[in-house]
Amino acid sequence: MRSVEWVAGRPSPRSNLTCVPTTDDVTTDPHVVVRRAGIGGLGFALLSASSFGLSGVLGKGLLETGWTAGAAVLLRVTVAALVLVIPTVMRLRGNWGALRRHAWLLVAFGLVPVAGTQFCFFQAVARLPVGIALLLEYTAPLVIIGWLWVRHGHRPSRLTVIGAAVALAGLLLVLDIVSGQAVDLVGAIWALVGMIGAATYFVLGAHDADGLPPIALAGGGMVVGAVGLAVGGVVGLIPMTFRSASVALGGRMVPWWVDVLALGVLTAAIAYASGIAASRRLGSRLASFVALTEVLFALVFAWLLLGELPRPVQLLGGLVLIAGVIVVKLGEGQAADVSPETLP
Repeated sequence: MRSVEWVAGRPSPRSNLTCVPTTDDVTTDPHVVVRRAGIGGLGFALLSASSFGLSGVLGKGLLETGWTAGAAVLLRVTVAALVLVIPTVMRLRGNWGALRRHAWLLVAFGLVPVAGTQFCFFQAVARLPVGIALLLEYTAPLVIIGWLWVRHGHRPSRLTVIGAAVALAGLLLVLDIVSGQAVDLVGAIWALVGMIGAATYFVLGAHDADGLPPIALAGGGMVVGAVGLAVGGVVGLIPMTFRSASVALGGRMVPWWVDVLALGVLTAAIAYASGIAASRRLGSRLASFVALTEVLFALVFAWLLLGELPRPVQLLGGLVLIAGVIVVKLGEGQAADVSPETLP
C-alpha cells in the first residue's frame, strides 16, 4: 500500500507544505487510509464476515450428530482446498517461485489460522452457543494491538488502553461469572485459544507477500491445513469420527454432505479468500475491526437456524466488548492501518 509523506516544498497560498507521494513513510490521516482501502476492501471484508458467520451454525449441526471437531474441520478444509486449487494454479501460472519464497507463510497460515483456529472454534461451539464462542474469539483485535506493541514498538495510546479495559469488562459479562450460570469453562478456553489463531489470521493475511496473490495464499493454506489435520488424525492426535446421519438446519433435515459442501465452499473457500483480499487492502487492524460484523451475522444465523440467543447479560456483555474494541480502534486511528510486516 502506498503511503503519503508531508515534506517541505514550494509554498502555496494555503500552506508551506507540499503533499508528495512516497513509499518511505506512512500517512497519519485516517481519511487518506480509508480512501486507499476503497469500497472494494470493505466489500471483501463484509463478504468474508458474513460467510464466516455461517460456520458455527453449519458446524454445530454436524457436531450434534456425533461428528468430532477434527472430522468436521478436515472435510471443511479439504473441500475448500479442492475449490481453490484451480484458481490458485491459474493465478500462479509462470510464477511458481512465489510458493518457494513464501513457503513459511503458507505453512504458518495453513497450520494456525486455517487448521488450528477452525478446530478450536468447533471445539468451542460443541460446548457453547455460537454467538458466545464468536464473542470470545473476536477479542482478537486486542491481541493484534499487543503484538504490534511488542513486536514493532507501536505503543498503544491512552484511549486504546481504556478501550481494552472496557472490552475486558464486556468479556467478563459474556462469561457471566456473576449470575452463577457461567458458560462452559472448557468451551471458553477453546474459544480464547481460537482467538489467538484469529489474530494470527489477520496479521498473516495482511503480510506483504510480494508475488503471492490472496487466492494463492488461501488455496495453499487450505492444502497445508488439510494435510496437517489428516496427519494429526492418522497418528491419533486429533480424534476423527464421521457420521452419515442427516443434519438439522433451520428446522429441516438435510444430508450431511450438503452441510459439508456449504462449510467448505461458503465458510472456508469464499470466506478465507475474501478475508485475505480485505486484509491486503485494509491492513490487519482495520480488517479485524470490520470483521467484528461476523459476530452480528453469526448471532442472526444462530437465531434463525438454531433458535439460539445469548442471555440478556451476555448480550449486554457482547455490546460492551464490541464497544471496547471500537474504542481501541479509535485510539489506534492516529497510526496508519497497515500490515506491520510491510514496514521497514
